[in-house]
Amino acid sequence: MTVLDDIRGRLVVSCQADAGEPLDDPAHMVALARSAVNGGAAAIRAQGLRDLRALRAALPDTPLIGLVKDGASGVYITPTLAHAEAVADTGVDVVALDGTRRPRPDGRTLAETVAALRERHPGVLVMADVAAEADAYAAVAAGVDLVGTTLAGYTGGAVPHDPDLALVGALAAALPVPVVAEGRINTPEEAAAALRRGAHAVVVGTAITRPAVVTARFAAALVTSPEMS
Repeated sequence: MTVLDDIRGRLVVSCQADAGEPLDDPAHMVALARSAVNGGAAAIRAQGLRDLRALRAALPDTPLIGLVKDGASGVYITPTLAHAEAVADTGVDVVALDGTRRPRPDGRTLAETVAALRERHPGVLVMADVAAEADAYAAVAAGVDLVGTTLAGYTGGAVPHDPDLALVGALAAALPVPVVAEGRINTPEEAAAALRRGAHAVVVGTAITRPAVVTARFAAALVTSPEMS
């Protein structure tokens, strides 16, 4: 069994916290990940070298997709080869990186980054987080192992409310590598719909592991609801 076999048709839970949030601590990320695995998650996606090391040690048999974020705009998901190598050094099974066609901060192309990473870490898989079909085609040509719709809706303009299931379906029908549905998947029904569109696996983060965001949604709904007589 490979990692791709392990996650086929299953849920991957993203366990991440922004700096300064109450959950921004490796112990908390490990607890979230263990809870997710207990609930049926096939793999964990996480960010930050500190958390990745803690998660690898705590869950040695659980597939781990790792990344680092540097900045909050532009190419910031594992943006350079140095970032990708640092992530791979933590022992993750999959390195996730920005797979868009935008210029990378270190001046390397995506293909150069993938090739150099594989030279040092021949066993690691590479996941390209893309925003559009053209990104995905270019990422496959660059040699990635799987493609995620992670950045769909996040590279310009207003962020949509719903997941981009149309993109999931289009990529699943066209690409020779697995397609992972990710981004704004907030309900079990949406996750199941992504699989029906051909997704190899589904990543859910905020709806499961970001309690402040979920709480704010409930609180806002109560504030804006008409008063009951």
